[in-house]
Amino acid sequence: MTLADLLHDADALRTGEFELASGETSPYYVDVKHACSNPSVLRALAQHAQVYAVGHDAIAGTALGGVPLAVQLGVETGHPILLVRGEAKDYGTGSRIEGPVDDAEEVLMVEDVTTTGQSLREAVEAVRDTGASVAHAVTIVDREEGARELLTEADVALHALTTLSELTDATGVEP
Repeated sequence: MTLADLLHDADALRTGEFELASGETSPYYVDVKHACSNPSVLRALAQHAQVYAVGHDAIAGTALGGVPLAVQLGVETGHPILLVRGEAKDYGTGSRIEGPVDDAEEVLMVEDVTTTGQSLREAVEAVRDTGASVAHAVTIVDREEGARELLTEADVALHALTTLSELTDATGVEP
């Protein structure tokens, strides 16, 4: 069974009219958060992502979608986990990044779905601002709408566990 099949079985692909974080409208919504609420699906995704954790000493998950996979991947690999908010909070410590960021040198970024890659790129910059290096990012689903290219411009290789095309093929939905 492919990851696209697994996500299909977990009802991760919805059809209709949806506004994306990028502001674009799409006939598809990839609900990886829903799929990740199933422990066996989350475990399978982390097992597929483990190969990308090699050579890194921390895993950073973007809020909210990348957090479940980052946590499971950290548990599977023993790597410390960083949680990256969309922006710094205005209370408490005011941190944008939670976790042992001072000990992180080579960080693997984790995201649930990428479209344009802008929010992931901003999260990469936030981690880099701490002095850590980020050269690789993993996304569960790449919607194939420019994220890979945008991240390449920021010297980050994007690794997709699956793509929207593979997911629509697995579901029989026309792209």
